[in-house]
Amino acid sequence: MSGSLGIAVIVAVYVGAGEPGQVASGIAPAFYLAGTISTLAVLTALVALVRRRSPGDPRRIPDPATVQGESPVPTHALLAPEAPLSQGYDAATREDPQFNEHFEHRFTTIDDLQMHYVVGGDGPQPIVLLHGFPETWYAYRPIMADLLPGHTVIAIDLPGFGDSSGSVTSHDKATLARYVHRLLNKLGYTSGVQLVAHDAGGAVAYALVAQWREQFSGLLVMDFPVTGGELTYEQVKPLSYHFSFHSQEPLFEQLVAGRERLYLEYFYRANSPGVEEPVPSHAVDEYTRTYSRPGVMHNGSRLYQAWTQDEEDNRRFMSDPLALPVHFIAQARLFKGLFAGIRSAAPHATGAAVDSGHWMVHEAPDRVLHEIKAFFDYED
Repeated sequence: MSGSLGIAVIVAVYVGAGEPGQVASGIAPAFYLAGTISTLAVLTALVALVRRRSPGDPRRIPDPATVQGESPVPTHALLAPEAPLSQGYDAATREDPQFNEHFEHRFTTIDDLQMHYVVGGDGPQPIVLLHGFPETWYAYRPIMADLLPGHTVIAIDLPGFGDSSGSVTSHDKATLARYVHRLLNKLGYTSGVQLVAHDAGGAVAYALVAQWREQFSGLLVMDFPVTGGELTYEQVKPLSYHFSFHSQEPLFEQLVAGRERLYLEYFYRANSPGVEEPVPSHAVDEYTRTYSRPGVMHNGSRLYQAWTQDEEDNRRFMSDPLALPVHFIAQARLFKGLFAGIRSAAPHATGAAVDSGHWMVHEAPDRVLHEIKAFFDYED
C-alpha cells in the first residue's frame, strides 16, 4: 500500500467509525481520499486527530516520535509556559546544580489559581509528591533525584501554598484534591500515577484517590491521621496544641505575622521531640520565605478549620474502601494509632514504623526512600 493510500485508510477508519472495530463504513471513503487529497493534507488531518484524542483513549494514534523509536516528549513540556506570579520562587534552587540539571519549576493555572510544581525526568512512570503543613514541595528535595530512574517526578505545591498564587474556593481536602486532579489531567497523567504524601498532603491524597481511583496505581502516606473511621478528630486533637491553635482565626495569624521563622523553628522541634534540628536551616529559610507570602499562613489555618468537613467527607469515602495498594509509614511512637486510621480507608493497607520524628523526609531520608522504592517496585 502506498504511503498516501495507507494514511488515507487510517484517517477514514478513525473518522468514519464511531467505535473501535467499526471500520467497514470508512473503507470506501479511504480510496476516494487517496485519489483526491495530497499526502500533506492527510498528514495535517492526522495531527489534528491525534490532538483530539485524550491521552487515555485506547484508540489514540501513537506519537510519531514513539513510532520512530525516539523518546516521546513529556506532556508537561508541551504546555505553554506561564510567567510566575510569585517572586523568588527559585530562591532555594537557583544555585543548586543538581536541581538545575534534572528539574525545573513550572506554573499552570487551574480555575484561576496558578499552581506551582517542580518536575524532572522523562521516565514513563509518573510519581507525584504532596507536602504537608508547614512545608512546600521542597520537603521532598532530599530524595527527588533518587526517585528519577524510570520516572517522571512531580512535586506539587498544594493549592494556596508555596509559590502557588490565587484564592482557593474552599480549604476542605476534597476541594483541594480537585485542583491536583485537574492539574494532573492537564499534564496528561490520567492513569497509573504513583502518589506519595506527607502530613496534610495525606488528607489531600486520600480525597484524591477516593474520588478518582482510576487515576492512581498506588498510594504511600506518611505520618498523618486519616479520620472518619476508627480514628476521629476528637481523639487526634489532644496529641498536640497546634490542632486547636492553628484553627484560631485570626489569632493564629496575628501572633505569627512577622515572626514566621521563630514560630516555624519552634513548631518543627515540637513535632520531633528530642531532635535539635529536625528541619535543616536551609529548608527553614525556604519555608519562611513561602509562609511569609500574603495569604499562605491564612490558608494553613484554614486547613485545620476544615477538619470537621474533611471527616464527614472521609466517612462517605470510607463506605467504599480503597482497593488499590496503600502503604503507610509513621513515627514509631504514634504508628499504631495512626495506622488504624488509614486501615479504615484501605483495609488491606500495609504499614511500617519509622525511627524518626514527624519531618521524616528531612530526618530519615534514606529510610523514606527505601519505603517508597520498595512499595512502588523501583528497579535498582
